[in-house]
This record gives sequence, C-alpha cells and structure tokens, in this order.
Amino acid sequence: MKVKPLADRVLVKTDKVETKTAGGIIIPETASQEKTQLAIVVAIGDDKDAIKVSVGQKVMYDKYAGTQVKIDGEEHLIVKASDIIAVIE
Repeated sequence: MKVKPLADRVLVKTDKVETKTAGGIIIPETASQEKTQLAIVVAIGDDKDAIKVSVGQKVMYDKYAGTQVKIDGEEHLIVKASDIIAVIE
C-alpha cells in the first residue's frame, strides 16, 4: 500500500527501540516501553515551503505528535512538519 501525505504532513517510519546498551546490558521489554522519538522520513506532502526535510533523513519529532498508521504490517506516523524538531546526522 502507498500512502502520500498531504499539505505540510510527513510520513515517517519509527526506529526500533534498542534493547541492549552500548556496554552489552540487555534492557527488559517492560523497562523500554517508552516509545522512541526518532524516525526515518518515508514520504513528504506537497507543501515544499513548510517542509524542511527530505526523504531518507533521520529526524526527531515531538513526543505526542502524529497519527499512527500501519502500512504493510509496519508502524508509521503521519506528523505535521512543525512537529519535527531536529534532523539527526
């Protein structure tokens, strides 16, 4: 299924939460239920003036932003361009 956001909306695919720290400590699933705020931009709307990100960029978004959508069995979010707070490089 293809989803194309409209206006100043951006479709992002949320990153998986790491269950292991850099030191090798495994974090139990019950402790890591906080949802991630990092995502990869999948598609952008047609308001090029309001949208400052491009497809493929890794971004950080507001904690309670967006509408969850399941596309081909994978979790995605549709967020407003103003809810994207940073580009991760």
